[in-house]
Amino acid sequence: NATCRKALCEFIQFKKKSIKFHKLILYFSNTGNTERIAKLIANRTGGDLYHILPEIPYTSKDLDWNIPNSRANLEQNDQASRPPYQGQLPDLGKYDTIIIGHPIWWGVPPRIIYTVIDDLNFSGKQVATYATSGGSTYSQSQDVMDALIGKGVKRGQVLSGAASVDNWLKMIN
Repeated sequence: NATCRKALCEFIQFKKKSIKFHKLILYFSNTGNTERIAKLIANRTGGDLYHILPEIPYTSKDLDWNIPNSRANLEQNDQASRPPYQGQLPDLGKYDTIIIGHPIWWGVPPRIIYTVIDDLNFSGKQVATYATSGGSTYSQSQDVMDALIGKGVKRGQVLSGAASVDNWLKMIN
């Protein structure tokens, strides 16, 4: 009957409007710079935040690149290094876009980012990446992300504040 079909169509349209696809901002931040940018992105996009925490927190000595056997030097110089993270990663099922943020260590993402990417399935998701850095560009990090996730990753950038976040978000949309 026509009334039932109309009601069914209206119900389907209502459900389509009520299903919201969300953005997830996954980020690793040891000093707070990447976290500050992640929060700006979440504010601009309405996305959910997930802070990647290392199973063993990094100390300043761990991150001292002047110490040849510092933890970060050892990890970054070992292609197979996959430092563990704390807890469970979020279920990506309710997200259509995943944004991954990280600092740049030794020209590339910290190895904990590799661990996280290895443990997630990005099939059917739009993925974008960004970094914070005191002087590096994003080119080497982009190569890493393309290799780990695939060529469909949106072009990443080093972000430093609100203006760079806004410009980058316009660029990747």
